[in-house]
Amino acid sequence: MPRGTAPLTSNWDAGFNDVMTDILSQKDSYLKEFEARITDVNREEGAVALDRTAFFPGGGGQPHDLGWLAEIPVERVKRQGQWIWHWLKAEPPSVGVVIQGRIDWERRYRLMRTHTAFHILCGVVWRDYQAQVTGGNMDELRGRMDFEFETLRGELVHEIEEKINAEVAAARPVQVKFLPREEAFKIPDLIRTKINLLPPQIQEIRIVEIEGLDLQADGGTHVANTSEVGAMRISGYKSKGRINKRIELTLEP
Repeated sequence: MPRGTAPLTSNWDAGFNDVMTDILSQKDSYLKEFEARITDVNREEGAVALDRTAFFPGGGGQPHDLGWLAEIPVERVKRQGQWIWHWLKAEPPSVGVVIQGRIDWERRYRLMRTHTAFHILCGVVWRDYQAQVTGGNMDELRGRMDFEFETLRGELVHEIEEKINAEVAAARPVQVKFLPREEAFKIPDLIRTKINLLPPQIQEIRIVEIEGLDLQADGGTHVANTSEVGAMRISGYKSKGRINKRIELTLEP
């Protein structure tokens, strides 16, 4: 088994239909390779569901991962119900087959840096201006975030850019933990979006904390320290209405 690969440890006596996909990336964003067993196949679409996966299925503005399963390129990943489905560029293997998975690590790491960068931006804007997030989207090393930020003006943009880069230089640890829903929602300002997007059936909340700056419910992948993000530049800002303002962010390669 290659170094850095997560071994298969599932109990298969329970049967394929009694478990859902274990999303390994929620526990370890740095996991590059893993073993999994195919639990279902859609031959018409060329897709497989797995008992476990290190592929991030997309969500919260972060794109899904790319990579390989059994050395077949994975071109799309999506959560459907309790399972994470992976669309392959060749005929998929059969149900029950144990396969090796491998993430496109360079792309994943760029997205990890980008997602953490937007948490830094969100943390600074909330801490210093009390502006809530109203939307956002990202790609590799760039993206945008919308805020309920009526007072945002051009003169503030340079100030915000300096502040977010100061947080990178501060080398703040980034930690992930899981809390029961009732306990998590006792944390003030846990949800920074204007609308709480967490369905009531989710009873365990994943928390991402940038020590001393930001604490949010979040399901994406992140770097372990803000120093890994690198230099950031606010590449644009615009008004999306009287109250809503958009900040566009770019990271150095």
